[in-house]
Amino acid sequence: MPNVLVLQHSDFSRCDLRALHSLKLAEPQYTPHSLRFAVAEDFTLPAATKTELDRQEIDAAVLPDMAFNDLGLIVSDMDSTLITIECIDEIAAGAGLKEQVAEITERTMRGELDFEQSLRSRVALLKGLDEQFLYDVYENVLQLSPGSEYLLAECKKHDVKFLLVSGGFTFFTERLQQRLGFEYQFANVLEITDGKLTGQVLGDVVDAQRKQDLLNEYRDKLGLTASKTLAVGDGANDIPMLETAGIGIAYRAKPKTQLHADACINFGGLERIRGWFR
Repeated sequence: MPNVLVLQHSDFSRCDLRALHSLKLAEPQYTPHSLRFAVAEDFTLPAATKTELDRQEIDAAVLPDMAFNDLGLIVSDMDSTLITIECIDEIAAGAGLKEQVAEITERTMRGELDFEQSLRSRVALLKGLDEQFLYDVYENVLQLSPGSEYLLAECKKHDVKFLLVSGGFTFFTERLQQRLGFEYQFANVLEITDGKLTGQVLGDVVDAQRKQDLLNEYRDKLGLTASKTLAVGDGANDIPMLETAGIGIAYRAKPKTQLHADACINFGGLERIRGWFR
């Protein structure tokens, strides 16, 4: 399959693309917010050119030249990917523990701590917290990432299935599934007794390995090849599924995660997943 260099920006009329001249690229295909240049299979974007594009907040990637409906499955992380927050940090705010829990979350997302151990230790700190805090976070704090509703509408339009896999909690993934209408969701189950969090997670934790396994499981259930799958996430625990998918997208991601992705969205919203494709 031929490759393309894709550039994405909200307004190319404000961009200076002279850094591309030395690459001797063919004339691009234009869409309102992307430029697509056919390139050789072994083409790589020079570091100096990438730095200049970054300076102008242009997202750029070299990818297979695919139509969006060539995909069959998108697998997405939830916290700081489909939504803008880390749910556990916001729940902890209700107990006055946000700073303490958020520091552990940040180290975990950078890959410095074991995910399961850190999740269980963070949840333990929430013991005794009223269940109402979960509702408050969902109703008053949780926001969808820019472009998420557009991306999901495009998935429905082109029959691309959407699987939300989260190291967060089913309290949120189930409500998002009902609200947004995507097909599949998996996350951790918080134990709640008499309206209070017990500080325990029920069952196995959805960690990096589980995310990868779910991608493989649903790829096979849908009868897809790896090339027809895409995964998107921001943290270290998303790396295995980004590497396993045909295309791995790092969204506003930690540096370690970006190193393992085929494309990075650092400046736009989730609509740019659609923009990588014809």
